Amino acid sequence: MEIKEQIGRWRLILGQESEKRLSGMTDLTLSQEQDLMDQALASIYNRSELGGFGSQGGGGGGRGGGRGPSNPQISRWLGDVRTLFDKELVTVIQNDAVTRCGLKQLLFEPELLENMEPDIGLASTILMLKDQIPKRSKESVREFIKKIVEEINKLLEQDIRRAVTAAVNKRKHSPIPSASAMDFKMTINRNLKHYNPELKTIVPEHFYFFDRTSITAANKWTIILDIDQSGSMGESVIYSSIISCILASMASIKTRIVAFDTNIVDLTEKSDDPVDLLFGFQLGGGTDINKSIAYCEQFIENPAKTLFFLISDLYEGGNRAGLLRRIGDMKESGVTVISLLAISDGGKPYYDEQTAQRLAGLGVPCFACTPQLLPELLEKALKGQDLSQFGKKVKKI
Repeated sequence: MEIKEQIGRWRLILGQESEKRLSGMTDLTLSQEQDLMDQALASIYNRSELGGFGSQGGGGGGRGGGRGPSNPQISRWLGDVRTLFDKELVTVIQNDAVTRCGLKQLLFEPELLENMEPDIGLASTILMLKDQIPKRSKESVREFIKKIVEEINKLLEQDIRRAVTAAVNKRKHSPIPSASAMDFKMTINRNLKHYNPELKTIVPEHFYFFDRTSITAANKWTIILDIDQSGSMGESVIYSSIISCILASMASIKTRIVAFDTNIVDLTEKSDDPVDLLFGFQLGGGTDINKSIAYCEQFIENPAKTLFFLISDLYEGGNRAGLLRRIGDMKESGVTVISLLAISDGGKPYYDEQTAQRLAGLGVPCFACTPQLLPELLEKALKGQDLSQFGKKVKKI
């Protein structure tokens, strides 16, 4: 890289205040594109510019959102940012704009959300502020959240379905016909020789069906997701919600979805729509984990066929001794218990180390997990496999 290009980059990083010093090293002239980058970055990172987006109608103040009409400069700025920078940088700059320039209120202008790059961190911020969303922006907010949901669904749905099916379906066959129980793969493979060239299709002479009796009634697995909705768990809440909806749509298992802070909300009935489910959470507030576990205990019908996920940073505002006792009793009864400190794409999990160590001492796996590894975790847990080796793949305590 030429020295002039290097100095030009440093000029963009350090801002306009550095121009005089850097000009002494070389002929420093920003290109048209660099000048646009500089203006976009200055709008949020230069102290003299702070509040430029938020100071509407003389509202002033570096951090005040103001109550005037939406500022068209923001839309132009978002367009510049999306054009000038890589997608990864766009999400960083957007989030910095929210925190540095008082854009929290302005985020809810419909025309702005249409231009925002989908980002899970930004989505969790919006969900925290959902009660402040004005009526005119509600549909735009839902569409923004829906984009996030669709992206995560594409990433996880097929793998989760495959993992659960591999674990709970014993693949026994039955002579009793049922369209929902048809083994399409075996039916096709066994009837390939009956392909009809004229019809251009297979005309099966025999159909094969799974025996569903092994995954019904008392033998059906119950998966309980007990989800901490305190403010620090925003990203985990989004992933947990989407995973919960995928699991709830599978007839081979029973799924319960419970959210808690100091209160408890049973969200199982909202599992038909992940966007509705997400809006059922109330991000923020304190934590009473023991209370939520006590509530979840009523759904344990067959301990040996129950998988309990506690998704929490384990900062207990209630009875920690009670929490440990309930988890210990649950595990002793035969329930498979897993403590997920976070479901996150990266970064070191923030959690109560003392409580996590106590749970680990009870034989409960405690780790943060990336979304991509959750299907494998589900399959191993449902098959009753040792998770100690799996823990080496993730952020284990």
